[in-house]
Amino acid sequence: MRSDMARLKVTLMKSKYGRKPGHAECVAGLGLRRREQTVVVADTPENRGMINKVSYLLKVEEV
Repeated sequence: MRSDMARLKVTLMKSKYGRKPGHAECVAGLGLRRREQTVVVADTPENRGMINKVSYLLKVEEV
């Protein structure tokens, strides 16, 4: 990730278990494995799409 690229801090607030398979894959694609885990991802259209799909499970902040 480039240092001049915008970043987002993403936290998994609700469990991914029992969700649709595509939603669980989006959570995994963002690098989240367990509840309350936080990762920093690049603010790209691909990541935004995954975040929008599972927004009901996440808390998102700008870094």
